[in-house]
Amino acid sequence: MNLKVDGIEVAYGRRRIIHGLSLPELPAGSLVALVGPNGAGKSTLLRALAGLERMQGGLSLGGRDLTRLNAAERSRLLAYMPQQLPPGIALGVLESVIAALRVGNEPDVLRASFEALARIGIEDLAEQSLDGLSGGQRQLVSLAQLIARKPQVLLLDEPTSALDLHYQLRVMDCVRELVREHQLLAVAVLHDINLAAACADFIVVLHGGQLYASGAPAEVLTPALLAEVYGVEARVEQCSRGRLQVLVDRALPRARSGAQ
Repeated sequence: MNLKVDGIEVAYGRRRIIHGLSLPELPAGSLVALVGPNGAGKSTLLRALAGLERMQGGLSLGGRDLTRLNAAERSRLLAYMPQQLPPGIALGVLESVIAALRVGNEPDVLRASFEALARIGIEDLAEQSLDGLSGGQRQLVSLAQLIARKPQVLLLDEPTSALDLHYQLRVMDCVRELVREHQLLAVAVLHDINLAAACADFIVVLHGGQLYASGAPAEVLTPALLAEVYGVEARVEQCSRGRLQVLVDRALPRARSGAQ
């Protein structure tokens, strides 16, 4: 089912974070990378889509108005993965995945939970306590919780930020496989432009709480965009295997009025 975002506004008091944001319809079976500089509104937008921030505007999935659903109904369709699990959760890893499912048939829950851990390659952590894990391991468990729930849309806030290179690629490969196999939609906030270029079907660029550009990576990622949005001088080239690469040469000077 396709996701439609129409004129979303998010504000904290009088301060508007997202300004009338509309996106091209995001199709099922695709991985969308949400990119932009710090403060662009990426995480705020993701939380608004998940129903965790008060918002105005239209949001529908397969023609169904999500703004009319209660929190439980919405979370079954759109599952949100935060940047990190909160500390102080006294559960084992497998227990935490089971708890995320909130269903009754125990044998099915156990199997689905263990399969989710195995899919990412962390089944060896099943009996460990969440409190004893590293930040990166906790991030992987959080993803396993989402996989087990089998939502229609995965909302991933910096899913690779605490991971080493091996698990960054493993996680993104896992998300891509899920998207293809089950015709899901994944929207992921990513800071690594090259990872976004390599993994995403579409890139959405936010700047100042507004849509700056969207489309296929090869169409969106240009030296002009990188200079305007990120303030860097960069080249966008293809490697010997035909993959898109962003090579940053230097930071561009900022105007005095824009200095922090």
